[in-house]
Amino acid sequence: MPEESPLKPNNLKLAIFSVVFAVFALSFGDAVIKNMSLRFTLWQIYVIRSVIAITVVLLIIKASRPPSSLIPHSTRWVLIRSLLLGLMWVAYYAALPHIKLSVAAAVYYTIPLFITLFSALFCGAKIKALSWFAIALGFLGVLVIVRPDIGGFNAFVLLPLIAAVLYALAMILTSTKCLHENPKVLSLWLNLIFVLMGGMATIVLFIWPPSDAAVNLNPFLLGDWAQLNTQGWLAMMALGIIAVIGTIFSAIAYQNGPPTVVASFDYAYLIFSVFWGFVFFAETPDALTLLGMALIAIAGLIAVRN
Repeated sequence: MPEESPLKPNNLKLAIFSVVFAVFALSFGDAVIKNMSLRFTLWQIYVIRSVIAITVVLLIIKASRPPSSLIPHSTRWVLIRSLLLGLMWVAYYAALPHIKLSVAAAVYYTIPLFITLFSALFCGAKIKALSWFAIALGFLGVLVIVRPDIGGFNAFVLLPLIAAVLYALAMILTSTKCLHENPKVLSLWLNLIFVLMGGMATIVLFIWPPSDAAVNLNPFLLGDWAQLNTQGWLAMMALGIIAVIGTIFSAIAYQNGPPTVVASFDYAYLIFSVFWGFVFFAETPDALTLLGMALIAIAGLIAVRN
């Protein structure tokens, strides 16, 4: 990787507030998307939500004094970051119709473990013995939740794990290569990538339609766009605003605090996901899932604090 951007002073209070606010909004948005997954395709949500989000971000940028440039300082790294996050949400959202929100969140929040690993690989950070223990403990927590026995294994739980890897890479980029980018511009470009990915997927499915059996197996990824009623439009508008809040404040958090420290407060998502899962879907995690979540949380806190 090229050399990192010059460092700027940390603002931990701003970073902590921003990450907790971001995950509160995003966890609510994820619950809404899971609720909508039986009626709309992921690509329809990507396009409509992100067009709304882009409109909101452009209005915010225009209202700024002085107005911000829409072009990032490093287009290459911003594009790579946006693509990683776009693919990350595809992986995570694709799992939601098939597993509990709390389970998806628990597996996804192996993020600090990957941030610890990638900080060593890409930023030269040294991993201590206790951090290796944390990584092993976090992996054990994932196994407890996934329970990969031959009869009951659900392969969809692997998707949040892939999402965690992609998110960790994107946040390492945010705190190094995109350190001085305007968070509103990062949000704008990310939502442009969402529209592009959703539009391309829709075109591909239109040109090469999947079989009825494939659509029935995974309508959220392979189904047709559905007509939006008033309730659907209101949900899309809410998702657009949530996307703006989540993407802007996540960027602010990782630009103003060390990624390993910010990641420990990212765990608030687990609490929020259990709450929204209960409110929206009457989901109650079983004892082993709660144990696995606890192991992952403890491992992540050890990893980022060591």
